[in-house]
Amino acid sequence: MTLDELITEFDRGLRSIAGVSRMSRPVPAPEPIDAAGPVPAEMTLPERAHSAGLMRVNHVGEICAQALYQAQKLATRSAPLKDAFEHAASEEEDHLAWTAARLNELDSRPSLLNPLWYTGALAIGFAAGCLGDKVSLGFMAETERQVERHLDGHLKTLPEADRQSRAIVTQMRDDERTHGQSAAAAGGSELPAPVKALMRAASKVMTRTAYYI
Repeated sequence: MTLDELITEFDRGLRSIAGVSRMSRPVPAPEPIDAAGPVPAEMTLPERAHSAGLMRVNHVGEICAQALYQAQKLATRSAPLKDAFEHAASEEEDHLAWTAARLNELDSRPSLLNPLWYTGALAIGFAAGCLGDKVSLGFMAETERQVERHLDGHLKTLPEADRQSRAIVTQMRDDERTHGQSAAAAGGSELPAPVKALMRAASKVMTRTAYYI
């Protein structure tokens, strides 16, 4: 790993934690409202609070994604794999910016524990990268599969009136599915069942904590 790579990734990490993320794609817009249909309902205060909690969880997930891809990119010597991680990280940075913007619209804030989430994910990503490219890709594929299921769950519980959050989460889910499929197709090895279970348990702790803090 070169000094330039370290400086670039350090800058990206600082921007991720500080909430100064750049987006290459505009925030996804909800489907147009049918003028002949019913007037969409306004969200209640409890619904807004629930949406904010879910979007805070998703924002934390994108903080972790930035750290994971940064660490995996630094750990591999494969130029094509570095490019693949960089492409995925760029799309995840869009997600980070989208969720931050939505939190602001909901008059809420990111998790207060973002530095902790970032540091932990960075260590996990680097450990996976050091185990070899096939394991690193397998870890990426399994992570994205779990995130996809997690976002499917959010789409079931987001308030029907929160059309903007739904549009963001839907696009995020589609991107995560593509990332996971690409990692598997690139030769990612299947992770052992205990590792998958440990990943799910760690994710559950993070999501339950980030919803509130």
